[in-house]
Amino acid sequence: MIILICILFPVMARSSPLAERVTVTMPSELVAGIDRIESNRSRFIAEAVRHELQRRQRLELLRSLEAPHPDSAATAALGLADWAEALPEGDSDLLDPSAGEPVHWRPESGWQHAGSPEIKP
Repeated sequence: MIILICILFPVMARSSPLAERVTVTMPSELVAGIDRIESNRSRFIAEAVRHELQRRQRLELLRSLEAPHPDSAATAALGLADWAEALPEGDSDLLDPSAGEPVHWRPESGWQHAGSPEIKP
């Protein structure tokens, strides 16, 4: 048996009063599982969806780091310090090239720490 549930999902931040009513169809065993551990289905499902969205955003970021955009590769080849120096006047304080950890991009192996044995200057 499949049960329809109406859920209120926040449109903005948690503290925002704005919400939308959404109808979701899910198997009855999932609904029973939710009901066993949570009395507020809407809150439970909103938290689960929020968690899944964050998980997928992290995965997308990892995929992006494994295969950066061509413009990122060009910036990496140029070097961060040189790139920062080429910024328009007034934007030079946006970046501190001496901060962080030196890494290099290798198409065959991805991002490598500067101290890694695979790095050959």
